[in-house]
Formats: sequence, C-alpha cells, structure tokens
Amino acid sequence: MLIVTSEAHRAHHPREPFRDRGALVNPPEVPERVDRILAALRSAGMATQVAPESFGLDPVRRVHTADYLAFLEHAHARWRAATGVGEDAEAVAYARAIRGQPYDEPPSVIAQIGWFSHDSDPILGGTWSAALGAVDVTMTAWQAVANHNAPGAYALARPPGHHAAADSFAGYCYLNNVAIAARAWTDLGARVAIVDVDFHHGNGTQQIFYDRDDVLFVSLHADPADEYPFFLGFAHERGWGAGEDFNRNFPLPAGTAWDTYAPALDKALDVARKFAPDGVIVSLGVDTALEDADSFRLVGDDYSRMGEALAALGAPTLVVQEGGYCLDVIGRNVANVLRPFA
Repeated sequence: MLIVTSEAHRAHHPREPFRDRGALVNPPEVPERVDRILAALRSAGMATQVAPESFGLDPVRRVHTADYLAFLEHAHARWRAATGVGEDAEAVAYARAIRGQPYDEPPSVIAQIGWFSHDSDPILGGTWSAALGAVDVTMTAWQAVANHNAPGAYALARPPGHHAAADSFAGYCYLNNVAIAARAWTDLGARVAIVDVDFHHGNGTQQIFYDRDDVLFVSLHADPADEYPFFLGFAHERGWGAGEDFNRNFPLPAGTAWDTYAPALDKALDVARKFAPDGVIVSLGVDTALEDADSFRLVGDDYSRMGEALAALGAPTLVVQEGGYCLDVIGRNVANVLRPFA
C-alpha cells in the first residue's frame, strides 16, 4: 500500500499542559505518533513510502475561508508582536464573543485566536507549516488513488484534521485534510463517502459537507452527550437542504467493545454501499483502543476486522490518519487496519 508522510509535522509540537475534566494533561498529539506508526508499518512490510508533492493553497481554499487562512498563517507572528513573548510560546484562546450578538471579526490577534477556534488548542510558530505539510501528504496520497496509480493509499498526516471547520480550528486540527481531499475528488465529478472511525466525532468534516449530496459523511464515535466534541455527532443530525440524509452518525456508549462496535460498523458501511461512491476516504482514528485514554475497548485483532470491513467496500480508498494517542499500541493498530488494503 502506498504510504505518504513527511517531516513537516515536527514543526508543530505542543508541550504546555492543558486542563481536561479538571486534570492537568500533557499534550498527547506529539511527533512520536508518526514515528511509532512508521516503525510498525516497516515491521509489517508495508513501508512503500513516498515523499509528498506540494499542492499550494488552492485545494485548501476550496474548503477553508480566506479570512481564516489569513489568520492562521500569520497568527503566531502577530501574537508574538502583540505580547512580546518568545518563539517557543504557545498562543491559546482565553476570550470568546458572546453568542447571538452582532459582531465583526475583532482586529486584535489576541481576540482573533478566540474568534477562530472552538476549543483551547494552541498555535505554535510551526503550526501553519505543519498543517500545510499534512495537506500535501494527504493530497499526494489522494492523487495516486484518484489517478488510478494505486487502488489505495495511506496519508500519515499530522496534525490531524477532522475537527477543523471551514473557519475554525480545534481538537488538535487546523486544516481539514480529509475534507480537502474529498472536495478535490468531487471537483473531478466523483461521489465520495467519508467513513470516520475516530473515537471523537468529526464535527469539522460534518460542518463542511452538511448541505451537500455528493459527499456522504458517516461517523462512528463516542456519544457526544458525554464526550468531546459535545455539540455535534448526534444520530438525529442528517444534513440539510441538498445534504439531507447524506450525513449519518452512529454514537456509541462508553465501554464499547467489538461486540457493540461491529454491528454499528456494519450499519455504517451499508449506508456507504447504498451511496455507491466512486471513492472512499477513511478518517482513521485508533483512539478507540482499550489502551488509549478514551473509553472504548477495541483490541488489536479488532482493528484487523475493521480493516477487512472497510476494504470490503471495494472502492478506491484513501486512508487518512486522525487520532490515536497510546504510543505503545498506535502503530500496531494502524498496521492492522491497513493490512487488508496492502
């Protein structure tokens, strides 16, 4: 299986702890995630690795708004100029607008960080270049599949993307890699099914395609009544306008193991089959693992079964890395999902 990755992600390495449910937590979305995955893929004999091409901003502009991109590119430099802090400092939102009030985009970068984010993720000096690097990784893998040079490809993208909305960042995500690839595919006239198996709902991806009928978004995830991202991911969210019934969520309870997960996956993939996509994009999060900090209970062999079910869709497939934070098992679990494609 074609594997695309790059070193650009290392420019983004958050280190400052943040609060999660009252506890002070060290950032789990770290560069070593990529190292562990690559090591496992090499051990599994799946290291047909290529470097990404540069795609520039054109495909990104098809998904994200111009004002958000201008902000994200220059935010850290402007924030340093406004605060006098050093290069290694992390810019984090601490003020947001009151809901429902008439409001123009604020001129201060300190306010803009709150305006363009929907949680408390930091922006670092290397965040913009790393996020663009993840897009190049994803688009290079997508292009190989879209051009029929490979039946499937894996984009080892970091930072991940599925929580990034058209005009905001959150959940360790700054540019929505999957959405950018899906939009590029639809620009070629393709119908695209996105299957998101991350523990957390892909709220950014849902927002971007919620009113479209050429992209099906199907997600299995923790119930947002109890888990991040909280505000989206409920079963009744089915799309609107032209997109009605082209958004399907399968929220699952805490403690979900394979006996509960498998029937939900079958239902989700049945929806994808009925859509009859020209191409499939998998948002692959392995933070559903028993060993991860989240509350699902999937184990190593479950990821092999997941990969077999996804591969059985039989469509050209792009797999894009999202979550998964236990360094001891992340590589093994990703390799198990990819092995049926390889």
